[in-house]
Amino acid sequence: MSTRPKLSVALFGILAIAAVAYGVWYELLGGVKPAAAAAQSAASQAAVKIPVTSFVVKKADFPVRAYGLGVVSPFKTVTVKSRVDGQIIKVFFKQGQMVKEGDPLLEIDQRPFTAALEQAVAKKAQDEANLRNDRLNLERFQKLAKQQFETQQNLDTQQALVDQMTAQVKGDQAAIDNAQTNLGYTSIKAPISGRTGFRLVDPGNIVHAADTTGIVTIAQLQPIAVQFTEPEEQLQAIDKAFDAGEVPVEALTSDGTRTLSQGRLVVMDNSVNQATGTISLKARFDNKDNALWPGLSVTTRMLIDTRKDVIVVPQDGVQHGPSGLFAYVIGDNGKVSARPIKVSQSGDANAVVSEGLHVGDRIVVAGQSRLFDGALVEEADAAASIAPTTNAGAEVSQAKSGTTSGTKTGSAD
Repeated sequence: MSTRPKLSVALFGILAIAAVAYGVWYELLGGVKPAAAAAQSAASQAAVKIPVTSFVVKKADFPVRAYGLGVVSPFKTVTVKSRVDGQIIKVFFKQGQMVKEGDPLLEIDQRPFTAALEQAVAKKAQDEANLRNDRLNLERFQKLAKQQFETQQNLDTQQALVDQMTAQVKGDQAAIDNAQTNLGYTSIKAPISGRTGFRLVDPGNIVHAADTTGIVTIAQLQPIAVQFTEPEEQLQAIDKAFDAGEVPVEALTSDGTRTLSQGRLVVMDNSVNQATGTISLKARFDNKDNALWPGLSVTTRMLIDTRKDVIVVPQDGVQHGPSGLFAYVIGDNGKVSARPIKVSQSGDANAVVSEGLHVGDRIVVAGQSRLFDGALVEEADAAASIAPTTNAGAEVSQAKSGTTSGTKTGSAD
């Protein structure tokens, strides 16, 4: 009876010692395999190539462009008015119609003016008849005066009468010309080519030469103008380009996504607006397709300079770091390294790198989020995803509602 409890206690102690020994063995030897597996997994992860899009650095011409906001305005605007008093009896145009210079627009009652012309013609004919008679009398007086049958006083009087009638005939001709001019004013024609607006006076109404309101307004659309502003900081560069020759200007939609028309700079204002710090400019556009319309808000893009043979890279390749700008450069071993760079100008989709990159370097332009120094990369073709350098431009300025921003340097737009 006393032997069984002793055996049970001894057996329990042996099992406890075995359990502790097994735990120690598992901690010391069993944990080696997971650690080795983790190390192997990390090594394999380091060897995985990260897919990126690369770009080969090269030199190209970089257009420097100035951006601004403008409003389309007619190159010429004419308010058609009547130059004589009368009733409108005919209208030859429709509201909103395109008309050419010289096209008839409307007609005023011509009868009073025709009568005035005929009266002036008749008066001249009467005075010409009197003049012929006075000239015949003058010839008679001259013959009699030579024979001493007529006094010199009567001869001089007859000569003055002839001169008076000659002047009267000239006055009659002037009256005829004036009557013909007024008769011509009854047929109103388009003074310029353009598009008519709303008709302000309907047929049957009487118009006067002294009326302050016109009959219709014609706006010239071909060519057309865009008035826009640029910051005063760009005045010297714009003036230099303007003096050197033609300055191309593009009119884009207000959001800048689509080009509407291409023209050239024609006018620079002679003063700077002190309230906004901007200078007003005007560009001329042929507008053959009527893409520009008076009152339309547009974004202007003006080429003011071209930097020749500089290093141009896509802006997507320029990265921002704690120490400034840098780019991931791909080495011959397929590993990337972060290289500090300096950007002198940027705009549209490209940037000009003044320091840090050389022709032939391969930089990463897409997929940088997973990169780190020494990472292996797998390059992809960048031809389809990189904007052509020939279409790049430096965004020099942009004026919005009287505010301006200077040249964007050292950052991607």
